[in-house]
Amino acid sequence: MSDKATLEYNGKKYEFPVIEGTENELAIDIKTLRSVTNGMITIDPGYKNTGSCESAITFLDGEKGILRYRGYSIEELAEKADFLEVAYLLIFGELPNKEQLAKFHDDIKEESHIDEEMKKILDAFPKSAHPMGVLTSLTSALIAFNPISVNVSSEEAMYHAIVRILAKFPVLVAWTLRKKKGLPLDYGDDSLGYVENFHKMMFKRPNKEYTKNEIVIEALDKLLILHADHEQNCSTSTVRIVGSSHAGLFASLSAGIAALWGPLHGGANQAVLEMLEAIEADGGDTKKYMAKAKDKEDPFRLMGFGHRVYKNFDPRARIIKKAADGVLGDLGIEDPILEIAKGLEKEALEDKYFVDRKLYPNVDFYSGIIYRALGIPTDMFTVMFAMGRLPGWIAQWREMRLRKEPIGRPRQVYIGENERPFVSVDLR
Repeated sequence: MSDKATLEYNGKKYEFPVIEGTENELAIDIKTLRSVTNGMITIDPGYKNTGSCESAITFLDGEKGILRYRGYSIEELAEKADFLEVAYLLIFGELPNKEQLAKFHDDIKEESHIDEEMKKILDAFPKSAHPMGVLTSLTSALIAFNPISVNVSSEEAMYHAIVRILAKFPVLVAWTLRKKKGLPLDYGDDSLGYVENFHKMMFKRPNKEYTKNEIVIEALDKLLILHADHEQNCSTSTVRIVGSSHAGLFASLSAGIAALWGPLHGGANQAVLEMLEAIEADGGDTKKYMAKAKDKEDPFRLMGFGHRVYKNFDPRARIIKKAADGVLGDLGIEDPILEIAKGLEKEALEDKYFVDRKLYPNVDFYSGIIYRALGIPTDMFTVMFAMGRLPGWIAQWREMRLRKEPIGRPRQVYIGENERPFVSVDLR
């Protein structure tokens, strides 16, 4: 196989190196394209065929349904690791030993306090404010209370910045939920594990003792792991491109949260529940809606089935389906919305139309079911997604800064007016 790719245009040939990744992915390196061709560029709307970087964090093969973090399969990590271990792995490249993990958790607990003045910012939002808007604002506000830029050439400074956001972010997420529910703000309990403490901060009632439910905590832990990173998606690319301007970690993360907010990205699990609610309001006939989904003339879309990247079964969905079954069984919830979800799932897995097209339930379908079962409001689903994606964003930002990547600056093909003279207002 040649290690060069040739572009021929207008009687001239140009050669460009071909890069091969560790999983045999091939890419044509065109960084010299403009200079050697006197200004020619490629155009790729949505960057579907464009690699923006080289990364050692996540490998994803959509055709084969493979997802690995730093070489470890998502199946093995979800079964054997906890979220904090996976966060450490993504950010620092290796799984921590016992001492490293204990120190990591202790350091996070030490930084988990939030400045009291942050409560004033939270108080300024009405209860009707969308939780993602609240979370984006609170994350941006952290910059005011931590104004010193991270010295990326110092491992110690980088580590402290990472620990600080991992400590404070779950508090902000929990406060966002408690604000919406009208509950007093809670700082949690340093004696608990990271995910268990996060759960307590969200759901502890002021007049009741907090009771740990192992099945619920395990399901939440798995959900966070499954969402922790997913290669160069919209929000991750946003974090990297904002960070490429040497914007700080908190500012870059805030931009990532804003990108995640969109219904085509992080809002997918919310869209699933809104679809299920609409089906219930129309009588709950799942067969009717499966028929509508198969009708090309019908505008109805079946949310939570199939995936833009995975052309096979979403590997994360296999894992979280089991967790969803466990949570629903343990909590004994009787909810018509969840019954509709089970009906759609069963029919899709048995219907030839969906099976032939590999339109299987994806991670958004099952995560929405679990969040609803846990009592998390629908408009908080994307906030939960952000909580899971946090270590991936941090890892991508850190990698980009350590690799000294240049500032992101996409090009364009101009299709506007040619040069024309200015006409004064009285002659227009």
